[in-house]
Amino acid sequence: MDQIKSSVTAPPPEARLHFLDYWRVIRIRKAIIITVFLITAIIATVVTFILPESYASTATIKVENDGGIIGGINQPSATAFPYDPYFMQTTFEIMKSQMVLSNVIASMNLNETWGKKYYNGETLKTTETMEILKGRMGLAPVRNTKMITITIYSDDKKEAADLANNIAQAYQNYRVKNNQETAAKGLEVLTAQFLEESNRIQTIQTNVDYMRMVYGIVDDSSSLSPTPSMDKAELQHINDEMLEGQKDYMKQLEQLSSLKAINQTNPLMLRDVLPSMGAADSELSSMLSQLHEAQRNLTGKQVDYASNSLNVTRVQTLIDTLNKQIDDRVAGVMAGLETQLSTTKASVDALKAQVDAAKQMDFENAIKFSPYYAEKRKLLDLQETHKILNLKLTANSIDAKIPTTSMVQLTDPAQPGKAPVKPNKPVNIVLGLIFGLVMGVGLAFFIEYLDTSVKTIDDVERTFQAPVLGVIPQNIGYLLEEGTESKHAEAYRVLRTNLLFSRVDEKLNTIVIVSAGAGEGKSTTTINLSTVFAQAGNRVLIVDSDLRRPTLHKLFKVANNLGLTNYLLKQNTIAEVVQTTHVPNLDFMASGKLPNSSMGILGSAQMKEMISELKQRYDFIFFDSPPILGVSDASILASEVDLVMQVIQYRRYPQPMTIRAKQMIEKVGGNFVGIVLNNINMSQDEGYYYYSGYYHDYYYSRSASEQEAEARASAPKSGEDDTEISVKS
Repeated sequence: MDQIKSSVTAPPPEARLHFLDYWRVIRIRKAIIITVFLITAIIATVVTFILPESYASTATIKVENDGGIIGGINQPSATAFPYDPYFMQTTFEIMKSQMVLSNVIASMNLNETWGKKYYNGETLKTTETMEILKGRMGLAPVRNTKMITITIYSDDKKEAADLANNIAQAYQNYRVKNNQETAAKGLEVLTAQFLEESNRIQTIQTNVDYMRMVYGIVDDSSSLSPTPSMDKAELQHINDEMLEGQKDYMKQLEQLSSLKAINQTNPLMLRDVLPSMGAADSELSSMLSQLHEAQRNLTGKQVDYASNSLNVTRVQTLIDTLNKQIDDRVAGVMAGLETQLSTTKASVDALKAQVDAAKQMDFENAIKFSPYYAEKRKLLDLQETHKILNLKLTANSIDAKIPTTSMVQLTDPAQPGKAPVKPNKPVNIVLGLIFGLVMGVGLAFFIEYLDTSVKTIDDVERTFQAPVLGVIPQNIGYLLEEGTESKHAEAYRVLRTNLLFSRVDEKLNTIVIVSAGAGEGKSTTTINLSTVFAQAGNRVLIVDSDLRRPTLHKLFKVANNLGLTNYLLKQNTIAEVVQTTHVPNLDFMASGKLPNSSMGILGSAQMKEMISELKQRYDFIFFDSPPILGVSDASILASEVDLVMQVIQYRRYPQPMTIRAKQMIEKVGGNFVGIVLNNINMSQDEGYYYYSGYYHDYYYSRSASEQEAEARASAPKSGEDDTEISVKS
């Protein structure tokens, strides 16, 4: 028993929404869902059939972007102007503007026609008619093309087609007129600019001719700078000669410097060096040969003759003469080399001076003639622009004479529709049904969200932290009238069994049944639970302690002249105020007449004495109390009896109210044992079926004779059997 109690009182785990929870809400609120669904469906159907029929006609046009003055006014290029969403949107706005629609309205006389048709003959203003026309007009681009569809809705199919075609024609006329005006303005601007440029060219040409005459310039008409004194080829040739001369000069200078150095250190050696360096001529070479021959001859003579002999002297004289001639010749060669070096340097300097003079002349001419050539460049630029401007003027003059209707082409004229397109009855009705269903389900869940009353056992156990002892189905009758075999008795037998297991001591036999508010079924629960206890063989007493609104005496069909108040006021004894009922083992104590001085009567010492005496006479005493949040009587009773049960009606009062009732019981020290969920709709909330036991299938799937035989067999030990059944459950 302790194990069962601990499992009942333990707080349940946090609940999570399951698909069945949503299904439960739908089933419980099905009346709201069906009502909203039917109302919406009926309204949608009625409105669909009431709405006037409307025909649609569509005209398709092809539009081209404006080429402009530069690209040609009336010959737009698909390559230069590809699909442009901004252009298409701009086209839509223009087609809906007053510039286009006012012409349509005027051509079809819509102000008067629609005034007679829709406004009792009153002629409409153009702005009013235009707003009506905009509401009937739909524009849409054809994907990935330059096509636009113009759709018009009207109750007259011919009028719809005429309007679509007239709008297309009016837009075409607008584009033609707009482009013609643009072309005319463009030609005016081009012509004015052409004349202005011609005058400027004439002025600058005169100035250029005058400056050419003043400066005496003779130049090519295409030249934009002074003619250089040397052309590039001549200048390059002189530069090459100058470079070659500089190389020769450096080579001669190096050779002469080397010869001078040898002459200073060893003059005799210079004679032999000159021929090897290519500086000697043939005469010097001959002299050197003669000298060498004379020296050999002298050597031979000195061997044969004495040094002062005539033969030796004659040869020696020849040698001396040759030496002197060679020295003079060497000096002459050296002088020639220096002269050649000077000549080469002079030639190089002359070439350089010629180039520098040419450059200086070109520089001076550039400065001197710069105003002339600046004017000439300006003249050439203006002449080039003038040519382009002349070409544009000629091209656009030709374009202006070409028709511009190709910019807007009516490819598919609108035709009168064969059948109305509005309203689309099947679609409207289906959408109404879907919308009604969604609205109904949404409203059901919204109401469920606002409903904070008790809905499930898990809600109760999680919120109240208390066990649910019993689940009572909806539309329960009184077991006093239905008898022991009532189909509702099993729910109270389960409640009785769970209550017995909740007691920690068998001596705790006084029980008060309370509720937060009126109408939650505490009186019915009190009577039926007492009846079940009495049917199990227990001696049971029901005390109607609801002194202000007693009702139990009416159910037992007895008078309320004597009762609890008579005993508490010491007017009668217990035996006199207790009445027997037609149910065996079940007695009843009415509330009695409520005296004027009844304040605190339930909390008196006489009440405590009565409870103590009744505990000795009966196995169980049940007290029916008023709502605990209404008056203080229920709180007093909760503090005086052994056990307190709270009845909560399914989906009746908000949870904070029922929580407050439990808190008041605990505040006064009442022994709160559990909660009874009352008035559960088993057909809608199948989950409660399992909590209330399987007695529906178990009891009512058998015949009446089998049920009666089993009831007789279990009657002597009904209390024990009920306990066993509950434990198995």
